[in-house]
Amino acid sequence: MWIFENDYALAWSLYLLGALLGLTVWFKMTGWMWRWLREPLQVLMAVLLFTPTLVDPERNLMAPALAIVALDLVFGVGQELWRAVSDLVLYALVGLALYAVLVIARWLLGRRGSAEDGRTLSERMEDTAPGAVPMPASTRAEPRI
Repeated sequence: MWIFENDYALAWSLYLLGALLGLTVWFKMTGWMWRWLREPLQVLMAVLLFTPTLVDPERNLMAPALAIVALDLVFGVGQELWRAVSDLVLYALVGLALYAVLVIARWLLGRRGSAEDGRTLSERMEDTAPGAVPMPASTRAEPRI
């Protein structure tokens, strides 16, 4: 007894597994970058990997938009190029808008937390004299924009 009743579900399952692995590799590859560059690149890669597009409206079949764009550009077959590109752009805009909401929420929460202390990072570092409690290792100084 198979879990997958047809090849379509099997193909999508294998693609999603591969896309998850690819996204994990992308997260590792961009881990060294500055946060304000790394996170939008990770959002864009997730959009590229996980955006579906309709290829057969009669049977309601979908395919990865990136694959459709690549196949239509390389082989020049099919009429789905502009639909796939528009799907990619739409999902990228939605993803970046959600990311912007996350950034604003994180900024507001961080601002509220630093307003309680009122000291700069250099002032906090000066307070770590011998015998003083050091800052946690997870405190990371990000450049200001």
